[in-house]
Amino acid sequence: MNITKWVAALSFAATLYLTPQITAAQDSLFIIPKPTIQIAKTGHYLYKPKTEVFASVDFKDAAALLREHPYLKFDQVKTLKNAKRLPNQGVVLVKASKEDTLAQNAYRLEIRKDRIVITAHQPQSLLHGISTLRQIAYTRKDTKSLPAVWIEDRPAFGYRGLMLDVSRHFLPLTFLKKYIDLLSLYKLNTFHWHLTDGAGWRLEIKKYPELTQFAAWRSDASWKNWWNNDRKYAEMGSPAAFGGFYTAEQVKELINYAAKRGITVIPEIEMPAHSEEVLAAYPNLSCYGLPYKNSEFCIGNEDTFTFLQNVLDEVLEIFPSKYIHIGGDEADKAAWKQCPKCQKVIKDHNLKDEHGLQSYAIKRMEAFLSSKGRKLIGWDEILEGGLAPGATVMSWRGENGGIEAANSGHDVIMTPGSHLYLDSYQTNPIGQPEAIGGYLPLKKVYSYQPIPAEIAPAKRKHILGVQANVWAEYMPTSNQVDYMVFPRAIALSEIAWTPVSQKNWDDFHSRLQKHYRLLQQFNVNYYPPSSNLSILSNFDMVNKIAQVKINSEQFRPEIRYTLDGTTPTTNSPLYQDGISLSQTGIVKAGIFKNQLPAGKVQELEVDLHKAIGKKVTYNNKYSSNYPAQKELTLVNGQTGDLTYGDGQWQGFLGDLDVTIDLENQQALQQLKMRYMQLTGPGVYMPANVKVALSTDGINFKTIQQVDNDVPYTDASLRFKTFIFDLKGNAARYIRITAKNEKKGFMFSDEVVVY
Repeated sequence: MNITKWVAALSFAATLYLTPQITAAQDSLFIIPKPTIQIAKTGHYLYKPKTEVFASVDFKDAAALLREHPYLKFDQVKTLKNAKRLPNQGVVLVKASKEDTLAQNAYRLEIRKDRIVITAHQPQSLLHGISTLRQIAYTRKDTKSLPAVWIEDRPAFGYRGLMLDVSRHFLPLTFLKKYIDLLSLYKLNTFHWHLTDGAGWRLEIKKYPELTQFAAWRSDASWKNWWNNDRKYAEMGSPAAFGGFYTAEQVKELINYAAKRGITVIPEIEMPAHSEEVLAAYPNLSCYGLPYKNSEFCIGNEDTFTFLQNVLDEVLEIFPSKYIHIGGDEADKAAWKQCPKCQKVIKDHNLKDEHGLQSYAIKRMEAFLSSKGRKLIGWDEILEGGLAPGATVMSWRGENGGIEAANSGHDVIMTPGSHLYLDSYQTNPIGQPEAIGGYLPLKKVYSYQPIPAEIAPAKRKHILGVQANVWAEYMPTSNQVDYMVFPRAIALSEIAWTPVSQKNWDDFHSRLQKHYRLLQQFNVNYYPPSSNLSILSNFDMVNKIAQVKINSEQFRPEIRYTLDGTTPTTNSPLYQDGISLSQTGIVKAGIFKNQLPAGKVQELEVDLHKAIGKKVTYNNKYSSNYPAQKELTLVNGQTGDLTYGDGQWQGFLGDLDVTIDLENQQALQQLKMRYMQLTGPGVYMPANVKVALSTDGINFKTIQQVDNDVPYTDASLRFKTFIFDLKGNAARYIRITAKNEKKGFMFSDEVVVY
């Protein structure tokens, strides 16, 4: 489509969106992802007991997806003989003419009183139009009629993916089909299938039967129990064996099922690391020649490449996808350093080090796949040591890998853990099923923008798209997968499809309310919006005022609050846009429905204290990975939320040792400092915290030590405030030390001084 015409159409549509007379009609459609152009028309289409369906020859196969529409019933798809003379009733699927200004990857959906017409240039785009029509049906309470509308729509990105890990916990084919159904309804077009990892091999490879007779089974159904104990595998048929695998025929069945719904299935076969299960079955491929010793293939052993190429030959016979994912992440290179064969390859090929050795292996696999007409894709560690020329990078360790690869001219899929790892908690972990850690609420997922500003404008074309990942260590059942994925995957769909300029959280949140009806009809065990509140304070350094925000996952909740420490009632002030405090106070808030409390009362003590904005000297530096607000973090008047990645918790890998300069000597009353513990990702409480005071910044006197009483064996999210009584003391300088006994991460919140 001519770009000038497209921009003009967008501007025209934006004007129509603001026209009052169409608001009511538009409110009856709640499409996600948001269409590029949506114009309400007058009237309604009424579903009939039987509907005639017509399709252009090229679209007759795609028309089969209409049979999954809940209210359209028809006998056969009739051939549309003349695209210029359309039937005046029924559902018509039309191949766009060459003269049509519709973009090549777009569809047009016209719902009128007499008929429904979907127009597209290609079957894939037509399937998107059918998905929109189906989604409308599932999200409407009125199942008998459909409001008239004109939609013209196309995706912002060509790659729109959702990954699922079935290695940690095997999932049945019936669930995977439901997963595919939902991807299709939300116009995601790629199912990234993580089929192999240390926890189990899940794909039948006929040349290597031990992969499914042994490496697919382990000694405990629970990944966590297995991981924390012997990590052994079991023979298929053993009463103690847990696991499973998919036969080649089952995989082909799923691939065909997905293709009919516009979904490409990309397999992931892990290499050179995360391969403990392979090396247990075929220990000759390990540097040590022994099972249960390490997880990396021996790169110096030619048998490794024979094995991997034989496996990929069978994978290529099963999967028609252009991309084949080879993992490439988290290789522990210790075995390679000690292996004579690996060291010989480094020497013979003039490689710099073990990073170069990994690059050598990846480049060989990339060349092999390229010779078969396929493309290699891997996690961003494949950048280490030099990237294979035709490789595509999946950037998960933040965005830096993707930025580097794109600026170097390589294609990239953005999938940063900070915004798109759906194994993180989506609310306060207390009371939630165990997850890997972190905190990723729906709103944060929605906020992600796939093209970082650091990518040169001419290189932004290399950002092919975006993907969310579902790692299943703590998802033992399909119900738990549902719970962690939805509705966050729905937010992903709008990131991947809708231009950034048209995204709006409040609008999305409003439309989402109708999609719980759809999820219920597909028996999805989704995460329901919590009735808990998040209360956060941000200090205005200029005006010396704390700005308090109260956030809720509920849609337009009635929130009432108090500032005097009392419990809110229906007569308490109604929260609207924010609360300003010029002195210390306790904010308590709760949600009310029908004049009754609807959830727990939450509270936050807002501390306007002596240390806000004062100079902090770091005797031990904070971690560069978690700098938060750097030197201002501990005295910015703002408390951290539920996650150490929120930009307010400052991380330390060693002891914390800081000195605060209050600028003048003054009487002190109390000091408070909060820490968190979440042992899964290695976050621990300090063993103890000490406070020392000084008048000159040189000579310090220790006033008090407070010991930790939270057990390191407690795996739940815990917070502890270390409180120090400073009454009777005066000082200008305060030195705080916190002992990092576990040598993991230690995260500190605000230092509050009175």
